[in-house]
Amino acid sequence: MIEILPDKCDFCGCCVGVCPEDAIELKEANIKIIEELCTNCNKCVWSCPIEVLKFNRNGVKVENK
Repeated sequence: MIEILPDKCDFCGCCVGVCPEDAIELKEANIKIIEELCTNCNKCVWSCPIEVLKFNRNGVKVENK
C-alpha cells in the first residue's frame, strides 16, 4: 500500500506522470492514491523528490515526521 504524507506534498505531479496504472489523482491541492488501481510498483515512491510517498507493507498508517 502506498501512503501519502499530505501535509508535506507540494503537488508537483511527478508521481502522477510515472504511475503506469493511473492510480494517482491530483486535483488542485489534493492528491490521492486509488487503491483499487494501484499495483504497488513503487515508481511513484522513487520519483518523489521530497519523499512524500511511502510504501507501507503492513497497511498501518505512516506517521508524519
